[in-house]
Amino acid sequence: MSIDRPKFQVKKNGYDRFAVDEAVENYTAEIENLQRKLALYQEQLVESTRQLEGIKEQYRELLRTEKSRKETADEISRLALREANDIVNTAHENADLIIKETLQSSRSILEDLSVLYHDAGMTKMDAQAKLEKLLVDLKNFNLPDMPDISWLKDVKDKMR
Repeated sequence: MSIDRPKFQVKKNGYDRFAVDEAVENYTAEIENLQRKLALYQEQLVESTRQLEGIKEQYRELLRTEKSRKETADEISRLALREANDIVNTAHENADLIIKETLQSSRSILEDLSVLYHDAGMTKMDAQAKLEKLLVDLKNFNLPDMPDISWLKDVKDKMR
């Protein structure tokens, strides 16, 4: 902004007094106007600065809240992972225990089956030996000669 310098007419005792007074009044009005604008701008600056500080505080609060949420989410994630690992470990332990018990039961059943198979074999051999002895005894068994019972028939006829 450039201001044109006023030019005053030179008079007998100096410059034209009315022209100088008018220029001074214009300058005074301009200064007052500029001072009002300056005061208004300073008020706006104060208000803008206050708003900026409020916004900065809101931003810091958002950062704290976001950090807190992130920390909470990280903690929840860690706890969930730890709990999942605990569940998996418990499941592995339970599975190992079930497998161990199953293997023990299977071994016991196989041992019982082995004993039963051995006993069945022994029983079969014993029964086979007894059957062979019985066959031998049956072959050697001789029925005695039957006495002549025809006389009984005669007696029976007579008794009638």
